[in-house]
Amino acid sequence: MRYEGKMFDVALRRGYEVVEHGPAVAVVPVGDGHVTLVRQERVAAGGTLLELPAGGIEDGESALETAQRELREETGLYGGDWVEVASFFTTPGFVDEKMHLFIATGLQRGEPDPEGSEELELVRVPLDEVPSLVEEIEDAKTLIGLLFLLRSAQAG
Repeated sequence: MRYEGKMFDVALRRGYEVVEHGPAVAVVPVGDGHVTLVRQERVAAGGTLLELPAGGIEDGESALETAQRELREETGLYGGDWVEVASFFTTPGFVDEKMHLFIATGLQRGEPDPEGSEELELVRVPLDEVPSLVEEIEDAKTLIGLLFLLRSAQAG
């Protein structure tokens, strides 16, 4: 059994259906006392979600190169200091996607250049509002990223 789709494939592995998605990145962009998130339509979730900028790693790109490209495309932010703080499987019960999570600081502002039909609303959240925002986040990668951000702030 095999299904080949536009965004992912499904294959039978050892008797289990596995969504083959490939690796991806997410970025916690911090600057000027804010974290920048994107609000976008997510059909599978039934509406819009507030999320970290993210995207799939393309052939020939490193995780860092993808993270920097995605951040610039989605938010216009670029440059700065980058640290990969975690990598994790997003839904290991049936998806092989491994997410690489970065925190980026000291970023410069430019103009977003979203891919194709991507419609994004930029949302800048003051860092002191992140703890209360965590309770409202429904996207797993964003929740993980913001918790890492809060942990790094506590570590000082």
